[in-house]
Amino acid sequence: MLLNWVKWGNLFDVVGLEQKAKKLTELSFAPDFWDDGAAAQSILKEVKALENKAKAFRKLEAAYEDVFVLIELAREDGESLGELLPEIKGAAADFEREFEGFSASILLSGEYDGSNCILSLHAGTGGTEACDWVAMLHRMYTRFAERRGFDVEVIDFLDGDEAGTKSVTLSITGEAAYGHLKSEAGVHRLIRLSPFDTAGKRHTSFASCSVLPEVQNDKDVEINPDDLRVDTYRASGAGGQHVNKTDSAIRITHLPTGIVVQCQNERSQHKNRDFAMKMLRSKLLELKLQEQNKKITELRGDVKEIGFGAQIRTYTFHPYNLVKDHRTSAEAGNIGAVMDGAIDSFINAYLHWLNTNKC
Repeated sequence: MLLNWVKWGNLFDVVGLEQKAKKLTELSFAPDFWDDGAAAQSILKEVKALENKAKAFRKLEAAYEDVFVLIELAREDGESLGELLPEIKGAAADFEREFEGFSASILLSGEYDGSNCILSLHAGTGGTEACDWVAMLHRMYTRFAERRGFDVEVIDFLDGDEAGTKSVTLSITGEAAYGHLKSEAGVHRLIRLSPFDTAGKRHTSFASCSVLPEVQNDKDVEINPDDLRVDTYRASGAGGQHVNKTDSAIRITHLPTGIVVQCQNERSQHKNRDFAMKMLRSKLLELKLQEQNKKITELRGDVKEIGFGAQIRTYTFHPYNLVKDHRTSAEAGNIGAVMDGAIDSFINAYLHWLNTNKC
């Protein structure tokens, strides 16, 4: 990995990134910069992305040098080798972990990779077990987002009949949220001893995950208001934030395509409508790309039955602990950490796998 860094260091144009960020920043000082608000926001977003990428490289550069400073100290004073060896190993391990994430982030070059995203989970085969599995995945993605500094908002929610969640839709906001989470699109399988089975038998459950980029530019998707049917209804759920006493929930049907989206989380009908329109734009974008250049697998993954043989990843709690991705063969034995949001290794492996399969 340390040798790989030398190769990356020679190929990665960090100076070019810093210069480009500086030039774009200078544009923001122009008197007419904010005349086009959307364009201004886009430029500022690009500046932030460039600066963050350059800072990440400089941080790794410093960490790489620190490892070799420790190695040189150990070489100069052979007596301190035993004392420094654990520190050297720890510094090298930290560097390699950061390097994996950095090298994967460089691959986020898709047209919509820098976008926010809309992530939806739906219970599949497994009944109450599957609903509980959706609730577990909901927590996993929420914890992952928190680790990344992303903002998460529930925009639609449907309780399970007995326990768990039948479906939930999340708005995840943050730099390259879609680029990172697009790896999660597909069917997720759970194998465990069921807490709902008094006989303590092993059960297999399934849940599907859909991940779509949030459309920022309305020019990407044109929607004719006459093509929409908007229905209002009373929010449902077990209580708390998912229940209203007024008809504030919104369901929008796009008549030409039959696409239906809904939002019931906010007490304001206006806010629910805004979120529902975001989901509709994203789904229409997905359809547009599918029709134009068959890129649907890059945005949502293969649409398959939520059951056996369709899974992209299996989470085994019994008879052993293992999470395995069936596309990349990436594995993790600490299933507790994974369910607590530590899915970076799977995301990084997917980005490298995707880049390899594109070539």
